[in-house]
Amino acid sequence: MSPVLPPLALHRPGLLGLWLQGWQHVAFLVLNLLTGLVALVLAVCLVLGAVLLVALGAGFLLLWPSLWLALLFAKAQLGLLEAFTGRRITLRGSPGEPAWVTTLGMSRAHRGAAAYSGLHALWGLLTGSLVSSVLASCLAVLALPLYAGRVRDEGMRLFGVVPLESTGASTVLWLVALAMLLLVPLAARQVTLVDTQLARSLLGQDPEEEIAHLSERVETLTTSRTETVDSVEAERRRIERDLHDGPQQRLVAIAMDLGMARERLTHDPEGARELLDKAHLASKEAIVEMRHVARGITPPILADRGLDAAVSALAARSAVPVTVEASGVGRLDPTTEAIGYYCVSELLTNIAKHSRATRARVRIGLDRVLVPPALVIEVRDDGVGGADPRLGTGLVGLRQRVISVDGTIALDSPAGGPTGVLIHLPVRSTQGSGHVPTPTEETR
Repeated sequence: MSPVLPPLALHRPGLLGLWLQGWQHVAFLVLNLLTGLVALVLAVCLVLGAVLLVALGAGFLLLWPSLWLALLFAKAQLGLLEAFTGRRITLRGSPGEPAWVTTLGMSRAHRGAAAYSGLHALWGLLTGSLVSSVLASCLAVLALPLYAGRVRDEGMRLFGVVPLESTGASTVLWLVALAMLLLVPLAARQVTLVDTQLARSLLGQDPEEEIAHLSERVETLTTSRTETVDSVEAERRRIERDLHDGPQQRLVAIAMDLGMARERLTHDPEGARELLDKAHLASKEAIVEMRHVARGITPPILADRGLDAAVSALAARSAVPVTVEASGVGRLDPTTEAIGYYCVSELLTNIAKHSRATRARVRIGLDRVLVPPALVIEVRDDGVGGADPRLGTGLVGLRQRVISVDGTIALDSPAGGPTGVLIHLPVRSTQGSGHVPTPTEETR
């Protein structure tokens, strides 16, 4: 019986590690004195711009750049917070808001950054001044033995009031300063929690929105996984059925003809020749049927030459004349190429079977503006339209393939036509680095 391995323990720093890490929090609080001054200037500009906007109408010239600068300041603060404290906060986005609202600096993110600038101006100056004063006082007292003998005859006074004439009082003060200096990093970790909470409340994602988004994402992935499994199983059954009904029957017939030809070879050469010719013709037909069965499976041309060449080959074999337009696609990851090929193959098959179209057009390209970049496939025809996924036209399986990789598919098929399908497939790196080749790199 194999020994039971103990569970892996999470590495947690000890008291010394926490104390050493606390100095990063101290440095962050000291920097608050500088960032607080910057926030104060931004807050004054924002208030002045708002007042002038109401009073004279010309405050927009000051308010607009101040809002954008406040957003840049907020992003910088989140970077400092992560660098010095290790607490990462994702900047709140502005989903659903018009583009002009963001351009004018009036989006939710801009408003949150403006509010954060005003609060940080107060909190940053307060904590920065307090921590800097405590550090300076502690260091001055700890260095007291180095310069105590050089003080004038009037003696030393704490804060200019409390006299430190006796050695005992100086020693007690020195020990108190040392204790405070040792406690400052631990206290700084707690103080920076306020900075974190301010940033999270005003700049970060709304927890309820995050939970709702994650719940929706989990539901989508669950549905996608189920539909993907169903799609793969349906494809497996199709291949099995087609192989059984087509090539398998022909191969059995070929084997029987070859067996009878071998028996007749000695006493009926002419009959054996006829059987061999029949078997030869049947083998060619079996090859053709095998190619039909392999529809949707990655063809050699796709693996060797990429999606552009494979789609062009599909268009050349289509019963409906097809025009192919491809620009800047190059080689993509195998999964994206295979799904893209399947989509074009299925759509062209639907056009030939159902659309009664006289011509079709396929456009493929790479949209690098999207994050991540996406392969864009557009297929249009001049047919009668009225395509409905519920009628079993293959669009259900197509949708399942697309959403299995977080892609999107849009169908536009009014009654009377024409029909258009737009597909976006996220592109993954072919080398696992997240890099998508540029048009210049693709031509090398």
